Amino acid sequence: MADLLEPMGDRRGLISARRQGPLLRLTLENPPANLLSIDAMESLQAELDGARDDAGIRVIVIAAAGTLFCAGHDLREMTAHRDDADRGRGFFEQTFAVCSRLMQSIVNSPKAVIAQVDGVATAAGCQLVASCDLAVTSDRSRFGVNGIDVGLFCSTPSVALTRNIGRKRAMGMLLTGEMIDAAEALEFGLVNRVVPSERLTDAVNDYAGTIAAKSPVAVKLGKQAVTSGSGLSLAEAYEHASRAMVENMLTADAEEGISAFLTKRRSKSRGA
Repeated sequence: MADLLEPMGDRRGLISARRQGPLLRLTLENPPANLLSIDAMESLQAELDGARDDAGIRVIVIAAAGTLFCAGHDLREMTAHRDDADRGRGFFEQTFAVCSRLMQSIVNSPKAVIAQVDGVATAAGCQLVASCDLAVTSDRSRFGVNGIDVGLFCSTPSVALTRNIGRKRAMGMLLTGEMIDAAEALEFGLVNRVVPSERLTDAVNDYAGTIAAKSPVAVKLGKQAVTSGSGLSLAEAYEHASRAMVENMLTADAEEGISAFLTKRRSKSRGA
């Protein structure tokens, strides 16, 4: 993958977006905590929306500036609305609606989305990691859903977490507020790879480069099949996956890729 980084803008100073060939790197730029305020989430949402139909973008990386990945929602912002006439109910509803849309947009994006984690990811920050398709973390990172420590069960993070690591392990984290280290996150299945901090960006770029070289239409159809099939019964899941395979087989990329394999030549992906 080329080393050239092309700046694409900085929405409200909270998210920076840079293109690196087929890779779009979105960086949380609100250290030290990189909190998911309403503005930060809407900025990230706007970047994801813009990338959705951009054929030149094949992989999205979500990273963060500083030594802390993301500490979750901005509790000061939320607390400030307790003086509202409704005691903050309207703002709280808005916050979690924006957050839920953002997390679902990551899951439903036709692009592969990789979390690049270097530091602590807690509460909605851990939810952000769990919502990405893949996660690569430094060996100094830690993860937690510790809202319970301040009387707030992390219900929305639990949606992504239970779908990553299973109910028992997720409930252990949710009920105790205890943090897990990078090695445990790898064992649990929350992250895919753990590398030294100084190698993190290179490791993510290599991972992204490998995925970007694959057929984008196969990635898109594959993500849709996995996401849609996860809540189905075994028979329904196989029926759904079979339909997805048929559609994938009919794409130009699959036709070319299989032909190249059978004739022992290099495939020429067309992205269709």
